[in-house]
Amino acid sequence: MKADGTPGGVLLLVFGAVTALLSLRMPVGTFRAAGTGLFPLCLGVLLMALASIFLLTRRAVAPPPAQRDAGSREAPGSHRQMLLFLGAIILATLLLDPLGYPLSSFGLLLALLRILGIKQWRRNLLIASVTTGVAYLVFVHWLKIPLPMGWLGR
Repeated sequence: MKADGTPGGVLLLVFGAVTALLSLRMPVGTFRAAGTGLFPLCLGVLLMALASIFLLTRRAVAPPPAQRDAGSREAPGSHRQMLLFLGAIILATLLLDPLGYPLSSFGLLLALLRILGIKQWRRNLLIASVTTGVAYLVFVHWLKIPLPMGWLGR
């Protein structure tokens, strides 16, 4: 039986809540004069909203308990994939200050795409480069949010 993804959705919901709560320890500011806590706060709220939508839709399409196979298990790689996913996020968080936002987000995206099973390196490099570049332009240049630059900014 295919994995239903509920544990991953719950984990993402908890991760979003922790991110939002921890971001409130930093100055949030406003959208016109954003503080360092605005980006993680928005990210945490977005993660919680997406995880809630995912969990609600999974619940709506899940078969009743009587119809489920009592001996069914999740796909064998799903727990490993979830742990790798969480590990990559934790590692990127730890490396954010020394490497800076551009390098840590680029590496995180490469790792997450690989963990999700996308094995085309050219495509992964393109997605990670474009996403990191657009996020950098939007948050640093357009919104003037001071993201850590690590050794690139020194």
